[in-house]
Amino acid sequence: MNIKLGISNRHVHLTKETYDKLFDEELTKLRDLDQPGQFAANQTLDIKCGRKRIKDVRIVGPFREYNQIEVSKTDSYTLKVEPPIRDSGDIKDSLPVLLITKKAKVQLDEGLIIADRHIHLTPQDVQKYGLDGVREVAIKIDGEKSGIIKNVYLKVAENSSLRLHLDTDDANAFGLKNDAELEVLRIKE
Repeated sequence: MNIKLGISNRHVHLTKETYDKLFDEELTKLRDLDQPGQFAANQTLDIKCGRKRIKDVRIVGPFREYNQIEVSKTDSYTLKVEPPIRDSGDIKDSLPVLLITKKAKVQLDEGLIIADRHIHLTPQDVQKYGLDGVREVAIKIDGEKSGIIKNVYLKVAENSSLRLHLDTDDANAFGLKNDAELEVLRIKE
């Protein structure tokens, strides 16, 4: 099985309530992303942990039922924090973070994570590729910086487009670019 890569940069998922505290304007689309209904918004904000700050972090829409700030390990060095590596949506007991816009500041008690590497797929994809009962796979990478990426979890949902998501650190470590086609090497049962 081969799969296309989508590289995920730092970004923010917000609830409508949190967004409204930070902005006086509607959330607007900059461009569609590879998952159905997902989009990069025109709006950005700053994130701050202690005295360290990263500016202009993109908001990803639509709104969610929770606030989640996804950074890379490199970003965590900049912020001087140790966010947990988590599946998207698993923010319980993750790190606090301050969100800053020209309008307001909102302190979140949790939500800062490093998103785990994952593959988006539908239940039909699971059947098609014989992945019933499989939670994780490994990915083979050829080229100048070849290698194997292990512990890639499967994120199954009806409204998905088959795609591997790695953060910028993982992609850069292997010299990968968006839309690279990679091979699923082995399946962990």
